[in-house]
Amino acid sequence: MALVRTVCVYCGSGFGRNPAFREAAETLGAALARAGMALVYGGGDVGLMGTVARAVLEGGGHVTGIIPDFLQARENMLEAVNETIVVPDMHTRKRLMFERSDAFVTLPGGIGTLEELVEQLTWAQLGRHRKPVVLVSVDGFWTPLLGLFDHMRSHGFIREGLDLSYLVAPEAADVVPLLQAAGREPDQRAEELITKRM
Repeated sequence: MALVRTVCVYCGSGFGRNPAFREAAETLGAALARAGMALVYGGGDVGLMGTVARAVLEGGGHVTGIIPDFLQARENMLEAVNETIVVPDMHTRKRLMFERSDAFVTLPGGIGTLEELVEQLTWAQLGRHRKPVVLVSVDGFWTPLLGLFDHMRSHGFIREGLDLSYLVAPEAADVVPLLQAAGREPDQRAEELITKRM
C-alpha cells in the first residue's frame, strides 16, 4: 500500500448538535497539516467541512476544494484554499476526489456523507481500490452503522471474499497514526490492519 500523502475528508455541511464534532474537525485538520498530508474535500466553508479545511490552512497545509457549480453559493465556496476545482455535477466531484486521494476519512455527517463513505467501501469491496477508509466515530457516532454492517453479515449479505475494509478511529487524533501505519505496512499486513474494527 502506498504512503498516504493526500487525504479526502467526507463530513457534514452542518455542525451537528454535539460540540465534539466541531472539535474533531479542528483536530483532524491540524493533524493533517502537521503530518504534511494534503486535504481534498468538498470545497465549502460551512459546517464541519469548512472547519477541517480552515484548520489545515491555519496549520500551513495544502487544501484542494472540489465543488459542483450549483453548490458554490449554497455551500459558500471557501476562497482561501490552495486549489479550487469547479465541476459540473456530483459524479465528477466524487470521481476527482477519488483520483486525487490516497485515503478517505469520514467525520460525522448526514446522508451525503454516508453516501460518499458507502461508495468508497463498495469500490474497495469490489476490488477497485485498496486505499484506507477511516470512520471517525466521535462519541460513537458511527456505532449504529457498524451495527448495521454486522446485521448484514449475520444475514449473509456481507460474506467471505466480499468483506468490508475500514478502520475505526474513536478520536480524530487517532487518524494520522492509523494512516501512517497503513502506508508503512506490506500489502498483506495492511489488509489485516484496515479490516480491524472497534
